[in-house]
Amino acid sequence: MSTLTEREQHEIERANELGLPPVVFVHGLWLLSSSWDRWRTLFEENGYAGVAPGWPDDPDSVEEARKDPQVFARKMVKQVTDHYLEAIAALERKPAVVGHSFGGLIAQRIAGVGASAVTVAIDPAPFRGVLPLPISSLKSAAPVLSNPANLGRAVSLTFEQFSFGWANALPEEEARALYEEFHVPASGVPLFQAATANLNPFTEVKVDTRNPERGPLLIISGEKDNTVPWAIANASYKQQAKNPSATEIVEMPDRGHALTIDHGWQDVAQKALEFVKRHS
Repeated sequence: MSTLTEREQHEIERANELGLPPVVFVHGLWLLSSSWDRWRTLFEENGYAGVAPGWPDDPDSVEEARKDPQVFARKMVKQVTDHYLEAIAALERKPAVVGHSFGGLIAQRIAGVGASAVTVAIDPAPFRGVLPLPISSLKSAAPVLSNPANLGRAVSLTFEQFSFGWANALPEEEARALYEEFHVPASGVPLFQAATANLNPFTEVKVDTRNPERGPLLIISGEKDNTVPWAIANASYKQQAKNPSATEIVEMPDRGHALTIDHGWQDVAQKALEFVKRHS
């Protein structure tokens, strides 16, 4: 039985009808697929067909998400990855895949099974084999990991928690605007999965970095990201660099974890677009 919503099926059908190279956008925790709207417009202005599925059961709007937060609970990494793979399988052309945060981890899992033509992982959550655990990353994850009951819950960030983990490189006024416009509750499970990945040989939080069908991969890191600092992004890059396909990493100066949605989103999107164009 299909897990794709009517909206997602419509986007896939539209991409197939256009016949343009598709780009699949993968959001992470505490955001919805609508957070990619400006990115989709930019890519479509450059000759691509954008597809932005949500995670399974995602509400259509931030307002709906805040009314029924528990709809996000218990979403696990494999379930979400499989949902995106189903969407990709319905496309007539192998897509580029762009993901942010846990979406960046999922994008790499998709690449690892050879389902993407080219991949961009932005501030990606770590996978098994990525060892650094910077203090700022632990503090960013603490709102979830500090309470084992969050395994079965959806968790919202306070503005102060969002400010530290996401908006530490931004003025308070912009941080508050982003929090109001984009922040939604998120499943607690993926953070527990990531936190225990190196202790669990059966973890879902693993990536096949050696598959020769992986295709070109770019990792983008925000210099001031507290949630996924350079140490994590670079460790992910070193694992991926063992692949025979092109692997690159770039650091965006003065940018935090909100780099895909803040005032400088277009600089990041342009980096991603240039890489996709170069390797399509």
